[in-house]
Amino acid sequence: MTVDRVACLSCGAAPAICPKVFELGSGDQKNRVVDEYSVELNEVVSVGIIPEELYECAKAAAEACPANAIRIEEVKE
Repeated sequence: MTVDRVACLSCGAAPAICPKVFELGSGDQKNRVVDEYSVELNEVVSVGIIPEELYECAKAAAEACPANAIRIEEVKE
């Protein structure tokens, strides 16, 4: 999944809906993937890979994002 941290409004919707996957960054208050699932983090983007059992939670958070800043894609192994 990818969080567009530039588009993020810092509203807190995603972390409120799915705190096991998302949190607001401590410095800039922009949404990001929690450390446990994070594979890339910078000022522009937060990328993570989550287990399948958290997919529905993450999807609900992405759908609630008013900026449409969260993209979820299936990773094929």
